[in-house]
Amino acid sequence: MSAGQVHSHGHNAGGAEEFRVRVQAAADTSYRWQWTARGFDLAVDVPVPGRRQVHTYRVELRPQERTFTVTDVVDTMGRGPGGGRQRETGRIRYRTWSSSPDGTERHSFSSAEGHRLIRGVAQELGWRETRPATMKAGLAFGAFGGIVALGTLIALAIAFWP
Repeated sequence: MSAGQVHSHGHNAGGAEEFRVRVQAAADTSYRWQWTARGFDLAVDVPVPGRRQVHTYRVELRPQERTFTVTDVVDTMGRGPGGGRQRETGRIRYRTWSSSPDGTERHSFSSAEGHRLIRGVAQELGWRETRPATMKAGLAFGAFGGIVALGTLIALAIAFWP
């Protein structure tokens, strides 16, 4: 499907289909796509020696408000027996570099590339990014923790004031 084609998948209200199609057209072929109930996932394999890592940009679209959120989901699987699996979710920023053992192939990845791609298309289409609920909760807990720490310091200052 080219960038100019728009097919109906039940996500076209308010330009959600156009948003996805334009991001897909702008992305290189290393990205994989999947529609979700609220938007789409854009996933890419990250070159990390000794393990398999997949970075997924989970894009939730709210066409009525023309807003979207991006949540990063990073799955890392160890290779071989007992390799284990780890998942990180939220706003994750990182870069990786690696090269083949003989030094002939070099690979790099920046999580910012997918964010720039999605935000660039959103800006062209007049969409606005909002924070994912997980980030809002993290900020609220952080603010609460800061208030508790400040209150504790003030109480200690009063209790031990000469």
